[in-house]
Amino acid sequence: MNEKVSIVIPVYNASKFISDTILSVKSQTYTNWELILVDDGSTDDGLSIMKELAAELNAEKERVFILELGGNQKAARARNAGVQKAEGRYLAFLDADDLWDPEKLAKQVAMMQELDCAFSFTGYEFADEDGIGVQKIVHVPEKINYRKAVKNTTIFTSTVMFDLEKLDKTDIEMPLVPSEDTATWWKVLKKIPYAYGLDEDLTLYRRGGTTLSSNKLEAVKRTWNLYRNVEHFGLVRSAYCFCCYLIHAIIRRV
Repeated sequence: MNEKVSIVIPVYNASKFISDTILSVKSQTYTNWELILVDDGSTDDGLSIMKELAAELNAEKERVFILELGGNQKAARARNAGVQKAEGRYLAFLDADDLWDPEKLAKQVAMMQELDCAFSFTGYEFADEDGIGVQKIVHVPEKINYRKAVKNTTIFTSTVMFDLEKLDKTDIEMPLVPSEDTATWWKVLKKIPYAYGLDEDLTLYRRGGTTLSSNKLEAVKRTWNLYRNVEHFGLVRSAYCFCCYLIHAIIRRV
């Protein structure tokens, strides 16, 4: 409990979900955290909801911060702004419509300290638009390296955690490309041998609505773009990794 965890949530027009997401952070049994909400030019009433909740949570101790970006600069810039603000040893990402199990931070920090690792992720469960789990749980491997990660995009953004004593903030700065989160995991895994998985469903991944991942065809296009234009794989290697990615993606969703 001695090490602070910085939690970065990019928010754009998420007024329907953001209260539940913030409250899932408040309910963590691991209490040494700071929450950085980055409003990315929302046009709904999400910002006012965040300010009201922040005031309540900061009544005794200031640990919720709201950054307001001008205009809609997209998730990568919003997350990067939050990372620069972070002061904790550990850093975790959470999307504005996802939810955490109350034990998520406690279990993940304990695992990272036990393994002395720089990068970890957990399992998760798909949920409907109301945040109710649909009993479809995604299991994750004990560890994954770059070679395996480019064939299996099992690392989900709202489950990751980094140790900023082992990585620089520049290491996890997200590039301004489609599927910036996956590109970041691959970038980090070029620097360290493994990311370690905690195979427990500690996050609810809300599907539906207007989330970035809701359009499956666009997700496929983004992944192909990563192989060809970010990782600069040749056609044969791209095709091989792409087929592996599709198989794993189908298995996660059936």
